[in-house]
Amino acid sequence: MTTLPTELHTTAGDVPLHEFRTTLGGRVYTILHTGAVLTFLDEQLLLNERETRLPYGFALWPSAIALAHEIAARAGEAGGRHVLELGSGTGLPGIVAASLGARVVQTDKQSAALHLCRLNGERNEVTGVDYRLADWAAWDDRTRYDWIIGADILYAKAMHEHLARIFDANLAPGGRVLLADPFRKASLALLESLESQGWTASIAKWTVGEASEPATVGVYELSRRAEQR
Repeated sequence: MTTLPTELHTTAGDVPLHEFRTTLGGRVYTILHTGAVLTFLDEQLLLNERETRLPYGFALWPSAIALAHEIAARAGEAGGRHVLELGSGTGLPGIVAASLGARVVQTDKQSAALHLCRLNGERNEVTGVDYRLADWAAWDDRTRYDWIIGADILYAKAMHEHLARIFDANLAPGGRVLLADPFRKASLALLESLESQGWTASIAKWTVGEASEPATVGVYELSRRAEQR
């Protein structure tokens, strides 16, 4: 693996990097991040910290870990899939998909976050990954993907319309959307709206974080209802 960088250089200054290690499907993954959100207190401190002005994607969130577990559990399905990751951040879910043989496009609006995502891909020696700066509100990708994945990307209500449009326009026939979310109210509202628009949702639950304060994360699988018949 590549040498571990000690800092992430951003317009807000140099930020110390930490390393998270996890074993999924018998393979060890190492992820660089600026902070791990392992408890509710960690989340509140990050969300209320205004001084650093760092994008939330620099941190490692429970939803990313849960989605990575879900993808690893689908190892037999991943090979050869064309996968789009929205809001990649540190990149763990897409890295796992790529290690299982998927062709992955990882996207983020923040160039520094995408740089960190690329560092993690290189550190885990994955291939077949395309890194792209992308804004959901100015989305111009017309490619159809077998899987569209995202970890904790539903929290901003203002983005729901754009995300729904991406799901509809970019999911291939028979494809699946996999979204990890810690049951945020705003997220559930979008999921309910999608169900009313012809989507079917099923859920798997994962528990991640510290044993003393585990976080429960839902991984929602969305598909078009007509394809279920």
